[in-house]
Amino acid sequence: MSADLQVEKKKLAKPPLEIHYLGDRALRQNAKRIAKVDDEIRLLVREMLQTMYCADGIGLAAPQVAIQKQLIVVDVEPENPAKLPLILVNPTIKGLSGDLCVYQEGCLSIPGVYLDVTRPEMIEVTYKDELGRPKTLTATGLLSRCIQHEMDHLNGVLFVDRVENQLALTEELTKHKFSPRAVKPLAQGSPQNQNRS
Repeated sequence: MSADLQVEKKKLAKPPLEIHYLGDRALRQNAKRIAKVDDEIRLLVREMLQTMYCADGIGLAAPQVAIQKQLIVVDVEPENPAKLPLILVNPTIKGLSGDLCVYQEGCLSIPGVYLDVTRPEMIEVTYKDELGRPKTLTATGLLSRCIQHEMDHLNGVLFVDRVENQLALTEELTKHKFSPRAVKPLAQGSPQNQNRS
């Protein structure tokens, strides 16, 4: 990560960007590809990272801060200052493992709600980094899940749309003052979005 993008993993008095919540139409739009990775994008990356750390998150997608660009930031080790976050511009999933795993997910746009979601265990993703360099990454475990979760945001999909246990979903959302009507269920067994736009 370039030196000018170094972001301290700490909470600021006020995050630079505002996170939008379930029910906001900003979360349901398709993000647009980024034509050029320039200083404006790098500033956005910095502000997204600061906002993510302020909210104790491990991932944030631009649509969550009402910016419709294909950009996600991920840091599955926010407590480790030596571990650099991942910046993915225009990420595309090139391959998925057949092995599925169930894991509890949460989302900064649906605070307090944690539910089981089934996703492929391993993914291969291509993207550009914060300097515009093309990269390929094979991810498993929490990193794989986090990237898939954030990439869903680029297509207007939220993790609650993938929850199969409708009873638990309705209970959790209602308990945390979210409307179950804001969920847009995906077809059962629908493949992970390939994000080939």
